[in-house]
Amino acid sequence: MLSNLSGQRRYGEEQRAQGQLELSQEALYGFAISHGRLPCPANPTLDSAASDAGNEDCSREYGVLPWRTLGLGETDPWGQRLSYYVRQTFTTPPASGARAGFSLDSIGNANIRPAANAGNKLADALPAVLVSHGRNGFGGYRQNGQRTSASHLDEQENADADLIFVNRLPDDNYDDQVIWLTSSILNSRLLAAGRMP
Repeated sequence: MLSNLSGQRRYGEEQRAQGQLELSQEALYGFAISHGRLPCPANPTLDSAASDAGNEDCSREYGVLPWRTLGLGETDPWGQRLSYYVRQTFTTPPASGARAGFSLDSIGNANIRPAANAGNKLADALPAVLVSHGRNGFGGYRQNGQRTSASHLDEQENADADLIFVNRLPDDNYDDQVIWLTSSILNSRLLAAGRMP
């Protein structure tokens, strides 16, 4: 009976994390509609009590979701902040008189693979990626700004500062959840809102 309850609890946490990622994805699209750009990441190493914690820091492409800027919760169900990558092309403020800081032909540079060493890609040319580092927390930043190191190669890919992210079914070594924005959906949302010509 305890095993069944533990499995239900784990499933519930995973569902909450997926819901949080989807809400965060929608918040990013909403921010882009309002501001004509995506938000910059927040500095992941700041303690929650720091005045700039959770606010966007446009000197970076990698960091954590700027939860204060977006008005969202700080951590996933396991107490880690969501990692966030966004190409700077998509965080550039609109020029005077422009409705968006990027154009319809702007493309991202991140890609999703089924494993760190896989040659094939599940998605490519992505402007932004979000990662929940799962129950084990490997690679995630906690509220005090401390990071838990990742030992498995697939989880290392979701925690390092390159353009490759891994999304696959969980097992004993991998429990990350990954979601991304595509240029086509981002552009269509901004077109529908009158933010792009």
